[in-house]
Amino acid sequence: MTTPTPRRSTPIPPLDAEVGRPRAWSDRAVEQVVGRLLQAGVVLASIVVGLGGTLLLARHGAEATAFSVFRGGSSHLRSVSATIVGAAHGDPGAIVQLGLVLLIATPVARVALTLAAFVAQRDRLYVAMTALVLALLLLGLFS
Repeated sequence: MTTPTPRRSTPIPPLDAEVGRPRAWSDRAVEQVVGRLLQAGVVLASIVVGLGGTLLLARHGAEATAFSVFRGGSSHLRSVSATIVGAAHGDPGAIVQLGLVLLIATPVARVALTLAAFVAQRDRLYVAMTALVLALLLLGLFS
């Protein structure tokens, strides 16, 4: 009597047809990495905004507000580089602004990471579509 061969408990990953080795970027792995990136980006942005808001309240929370006069945002925070410099010097408004920049950068980083995954998978259709989406995002952000 022969004993049956044991079945594998984990499925064999799909092979890359050209090279004959397992793909490094499976769909499941990409989903996991993208999910973690989005979580980390939102958490980091929330922490930075919370820190900046706390500092802003600590420094200016007791000041009286004049609702009859509108004062726009500070003009020195209109560029990302100025925001980073201001945040490095401890400007609470710049810290809040940096948190918002991080929040905006999170989905852009997601699209860039997805583009890299599609390039690694050699999926030309999705590379083209994702590159177009990334180009449109960057065009919208920097124009």
